[in-house]
Amino acid sequence: MAITSKGLQKLGFISGTDYQLYDEGAGVQITWKSASPQPSDSDIETAHAAWEAEAYARTRAAAYPSIGDQLDMLWHAINTGDWTAAKVKTTEFYTALKAVKDANPKP
Repeated sequence: MAITSKGLQKLGFISGTDYQLYDEGAGVQITWKSASPQPSDSDIETAHAAWEAEAYARTRAAAYPSIGDQLDMLWHAINTGDWTAAKVKTTEFYTALKAVKDANPKP
């Protein structure tokens, strides 16, 4: 795999500021700009694999209702008296979040 932008970003580096990647036919080339030492290809590959393993979390985050909508659902559940142990799993708040979790399970 070698050098990837996602691997470098996972390590905390910023494209354009800390490094520049170029694809010049012979593979990806890097110009290192950061004052921090350039990580090894192995470290970048490991970080890229960690980034790929979190795909479900990125998908989930995009699928959740906005925080404002979640708070509104929570308010309505509490205000209508639906926020009891017996009823909590029937509230819109719970069912909306559960649907996202079920559609995007952790690996």
